[in-house]
Amino acid sequence: MESRMTRKSILAGFYLWVTLSFQGCHGGVYQRKLYRDLMLNYNRLERPVQNDSAPILVELGLTLLQIIDVDEKNQVLITNAWLHLQWTDVYLTWDIERYPGVQNLRFPSNLIWAPDILLYNSADERFDATFHTNVLVNATGSCQYIPPGILKSTCYIDVRWFPFDVQKCDLKFGSWTHNGWLLDLQMMDVDISNYIPNGEWDLVGVPAKRNELYYDCCKEPYPDVTFTVTMRRRTLYYGLNLLIPCVLISGLALLVFLLPADSGEKISLGITVLLSLTVFMLLVAEIMPATSDSVPLIAQYFASTMMIVGLSVVVTVLVLQFHHHDPQGGKMPKWVRVILLNWCAWFLRMKKPGEERKTSGQSGICSAYSGGGGSDRHPAGSSPGDIHLEQTRTLLPEQLPDVSRILEEVQYIARRFREHDEAQAICSEWKFAAAVVDRLCLVAFSLFSIICTFTILMSAPNFIEAVSKDFT
Repeated sequence: MESRMTRKSILAGFYLWVTLSFQGCHGGVYQRKLYRDLMLNYNRLERPVQNDSAPILVELGLTLLQIIDVDEKNQVLITNAWLHLQWTDVYLTWDIERYPGVQNLRFPSNLIWAPDILLYNSADERFDATFHTNVLVNATGSCQYIPPGILKSTCYIDVRWFPFDVQKCDLKFGSWTHNGWLLDLQMMDVDISNYIPNGEWDLVGVPAKRNELYYDCCKEPYPDVTFTVTMRRRTLYYGLNLLIPCVLISGLALLVFLLPADSGEKISLGITVLLSLTVFMLLVAEIMPATSDSVPLIAQYFASTMMIVGLSVVVTVLVLQFHHHDPQGGKMPKWVRVILLNWCAWFLRMKKPGEERKTSGQSGICSAYSGGGGSDRHPAGSSPGDIHLEQTRTLLPEQLPDVSRILEEVQYIARRFREHDEAQAICSEWKFAAAVVDRLCLVAFSLFSIICTFTILMSAPNFIEAVSKDFT
């Protein structure tokens, strides 16, 4: 009784669809008769096979039209694709001679049997995001079903080599209720002839593979067809907006060591560069998923650059401390003098300011004493002390206290000059040490920046390929 009611409801629905479909049209009598004859005893719940123990062969293919978006944050791939499903329905065959002119028929997918093929790793709210179109059936019972859809699938995004990364996202299709003994799912070729290029991703290929899985609950196999969308990120955008600005900003960090210490802007420049790198680091963090599986390549580069800039700020503080050293704080330690003023200065080909003038001045004084000092000679047999004693004896007794005070003032002035000269020498020594540290850090940080940049960026497997394709 229930089966009769089911058949009557199916026939009533079919007749209603035929009436609405052909209303106002002049359909052929053979086509109308064929629809009626085929659906008279048809049950869409039955697998269309002659032997119930035999599986029905279903072939699955894919036409990829467009990669709409790759959401790294949510790890979702959005594609525009068509599915190709082919099978043979033994209950939908007819003799062309009995129905002249009827080569094929079109049935809504909900009126005949259709395989329940779904995207296993779907991330769509409706899960099945395909549009249910008509099924094209020819006289031999061959059914062709091509539902289009905007497919949202989960995809593990490996951002280790970002922005020189290659991503592989799987589209896994299979029957939801039929096992391999009831439905034999086979693979067809992937069509990418009508693919629309994406501005961010280059399509490398879409290889397909048929798998058979066995679960602990059941002994029968469950086949699936997995299409792997392989794509390479185009790096031109990220190179112009992230990498090149980062390289330029890290180059500005080296100018900290060229800026004079008396300008008072060395610390400000270092802090400004560090803040600029932090802003770029936040931009990268907004794009990348919050994962601890791997550190993106660009994040490694930014972190190393920020470390260089941070160390440059620390070294700048040391340089300023050397440059503005208090002469009352003591002389430079011997080991510092040997390392900085002797070894490092010799390696950097730096000379202390005034050293050449001092050398030339000493040679002039020596020549003056050797050849031009004849007019200042003392009388024979007399010394400066004897002359001073003779002059003092000629002074009156009331003049002696004034002369003593004058001599004390002169000695005080001379002592103050000597102390000032010593303080100036100490300050000059510390300033020269600061200049040596600046020059040494400029060379060391420049080499480290160059080595770090090439080492990190060229560690990506497809760095050369990406640069040659996107920047040329």
